Amino acid sequence: MTSTVPPTPPDRQRDFVALVADLGPTFAERAAGYDRDARFPHENYADLRAAGLLGLCVPAHYGGLGADFATYGLVSEELGRHCGSTALTFNMHTATMLLCGQIADDLEMSPADRASHERRRVAMYAGVIGDGHIHAQPFSEGNAPGATAGVTTTAVRVEGGFQLSGRKIFASLSHAADRHNVICITPEDPTIRLMSVPTDSEGLSFTGDWDPLGMRGTVSLTLVLEDVFVPSDAELLPPGVFDQVAHRWPHFYLTLSFTYLGIMRSVMDFTDGYLAGRIGPGSRRENPQKQAGWAEMQVSYERAHALARHVLADAGVDPSPTQVRRAWASMVSTMETAPELASLAVRVCGGRSLLRPHTLERLYRDARCGATMLPWSVEACLDRLGRAGLSGDEDGGPHA
Repeated sequence: MTSTVPPTPPDRQRDFVALVADLGPTFAERAAGYDRDARFPHENYADLRAAGLLGLCVPAHYGGLGADFATYGLVSEELGRHCGSTALTFNMHTATMLLCGQIADDLEMSPADRASHERRRVAMYAGVIGDGHIHAQPFSEGNAPGATAGVTTTAVRVEGGFQLSGRKIFASLSHAADRHNVICITPEDPTIRLMSVPTDSEGLSFTGDWDPLGMRGTVSLTLVLEDVFVPSDAELLPPGVFDQVAHRWPHFYLTLSFTYLGIMRSVMDFTDGYLAGRIGPGSRRENPQKQAGWAEMQVSYERAHALARHVLADAGVDPSPTQVRRAWASMVSTMETAPELASLAVRVCGGRSLLRPHTLERLYRDARCGATMLPWSVEACLDRLGRAGLSGDEDGGPHA
């Protein structure tokens, strides 16, 4: 797995994580309000924009910070430690930057496709760096698990571009993003296409209410497209490249998990502070039962964290079947351990820890939202792991 993008030096990685850590206390203070009102974290995004972090994974020669995939994982984890909704929506934005940058550079394109892709991403990056554009990535339609399965949104060719029609569920950053980057197919070809649709496009609308259990600040309504025109240059990847991602760069679908690693870290931070008496009614750290529970929490956290770090080091183009299986296992480990850890924290800290304004109640609800997130939901990953290596199925079927 040799990427065309050189790895970010460790000192630069630390600088980027520190940049988010500096914003963290302010983000953590605002998080309760976003959760209570199910309101998008606009103020946090203004701070991210001012810090240059919207361009975190925009290559440096386009004006961005030039972070690679692994660095994004570390930054996202730190962001999730302070505000889960901000981290999860930031993932949608940054995933598009990675998809059109490092990941696209690792995939095959004809010279003509490479030239057109370069022209289009220059314009996209300019919008992010120069105008502060925020990108959303509503892929899911709820028809079938997998990034390339169950897509019914259509792009019909018309003069100068395409007309898009379809629906996307859980469209995070509804009303907040400047562009919604949707996957679709043309009627004559099942190849997945990636189209960038401005939020103010005629025929684009959002429906439904947003009053979920957790991740309330993501504001993930249903996105409806009714004969929405987009020009040809709105196609962010050449035809066939998105399908390559699923098979050649499957670690791309891990990005959601980094937020939940951060939430786990936040649960650990809270429990440590609560037992030590820095939060709550007083110190309980000398209680043997609390110590035993805290020990269990450390084992659970370190187990999931270590596997995630191992997998992050694996990430790149053309992974081996073993590396893909390890990535699925890490996704399951993170998404299952997060709510288990939060539940254990409730037991260890006691009932008063769930009372607002303590953060544990929100962390508990946010942590429960990860297991169902497509395309690598826990069910989908377990299904693939269950088939991997059995009956001659070496890699467990499609990667995405």
